[in-house]
Amino acid sequence: MSDTDYVDVEIPAPPPPPPPPYLPPTAQLGGSPNRSVDVPICAVFLVFFICMAATHMTIFQINRKRGHKFFFSAVLFGFCMARIVALTTRIAWALHPRSIGVGIAAGIFTQAGVLLLFVVNLVFSQRILRAYQPTIGWHPIVKYIYLLLLFLVVTLLIMVISATVHMFFTLSPTARSTDRAIQLFCGTGFTVIAFFPIPIILLASLLPRKTRVEKFGQGRFRTKIRLVIFTATLLTLGAAFRLGTAFAAPPIDRPGWFDSKACFYFFNFTVEAVVIFTYAVMRFDRRFHVPNGSYAPGHYAGGLQRLTFSDCINRETDLFADVAEIAQGGTTVTSQHSASMETEVTEDERGRQWTEKARRELYGTERELFARDGDEYTSQSEYFSAEEN
Repeated sequence: MSDTDYVDVEIPAPPPPPPPPYLPPTAQLGGSPNRSVDVPICAVFLVFFICMAATHMTIFQINRKRGHKFFFSAVLFGFCMARIVALTTRIAWALHPRSIGVGIAAGIFTQAGVLLLFVVNLVFSQRILRAYQPTIGWHPIVKYIYLLLLFLVVTLLIMVISATVHMFFTLSPTARSTDRAIQLFCGTGFTVIAFFPIPIILLASLLPRKTRVEKFGQGRFRTKIRLVIFTATLLTLGAAFRLGTAFAAPPIDRPGWFDSKACFYFFNFTVEAVVIFTYAVMRFDRRFHVPNGSYAPGHYAGGLQRLTFSDCINRETDLFADVAEIAQGGTTVTSQHSASMETEVTEDERGRQWTEKARRELYGTERELFARDGDEYTSQSEYFSAEEN
């Protein structure tokens, strides 16, 4: 055989990649669960969230029967149910470690559930802003900003779920890089939304006010502010930690200390457990309740907007004009004045009905008071709060 002769050697083709889903190349917060550590911890949290779900649903049903409409108790019930599903799927993943699909479901429910708490704090910050700064809080632009934030929460949730699922079903470096960028963008947005109530409440309380604070619900207003700031701080801490671990993203074979199971359970389930437990113990269903149908400044205080000083002057002017007319011509009160008096009575009646409705929704309890008038006692009805006893 000459040196110029070539021998055909058949090179075997590389084996095809295994079917999806595929594990990500970076370490994940909490890692893969195991039976000895994750199952007992998840079981404890599972019992806790079941109890909290029953608590918030019981509060919601009792309030609903009393005509006390507070939808956020049902929202926290939904959050507890999402956490129950997340913990259940994580236990199933620990029992079946090769089932990557179950792990994907556990990760999605873990990411999605906390957004309900973000929404609750956003709405509470809006109510505090309207109470402190009615002109700003009830402005249509501010209303649309809050609606945009709620829409942004839903949009970011859809984006992060899509990117997370797609990353498990592709091996393309370009596609995975795009999915990671989407995850980082969504994580940044979630952190900003979790932090958003804190500066809003601080600005609302520090800016000069032209009117008195339109207090709503029961309890001291300072307690409401501290409650929202406390829970928003905890949620921001959890969101910021998750975002930091996502940016770090060490290789899967060399995870960092921040990827440990202790950090996973503390910055996720422990923080959220403290938030929902605090809301239940502090009876946020009473503290943050506002009259149903409120749509303008003055409604949070339990009545329609009060008359201004100029309105009182105009009414006195009309009254004295009628007196002058009677003195000059000896005529009776004109039909125009009668119509204005009827309108005034109607407005006063509307205000009284609104106040009565607000008190019923807020307190829902009635007691008899006895006032002494000379030598006789007359009974009066008054709505009261349980905190006043």
